[in-house]
Amino acid sequence: MKKIEAQADSEKKTVIKTWSRRSTIFPSFIGYTIAVYDGRKHVPVFISEDMVGHKLGEFVPTRTFRGHAADDKKSKAR
Repeated sequence: MKKIEAQADSEKKTVIKTWSRRSTIFPSFIGYTIAVYDGRKHVPVFISEDMVGHKLGEFVPTRTFRGHAADDKKSKAR
């Protein structure tokens, strides 16, 4: 919140890094880009009107789904 207020005063919009995924998005955040930490890297999220009231972590997944294990056709043939 402090960093967004500081940028509003300087009229300079840069990416704001945060580790707080539990922070609620307020209307004053609209138009800013916040880089949310997903456990490995900071993922940039552009804040829009539809996101107000949600948490920052909702828009950055922490796990990467690589698919299910492939079926072995040899073992199924009887």
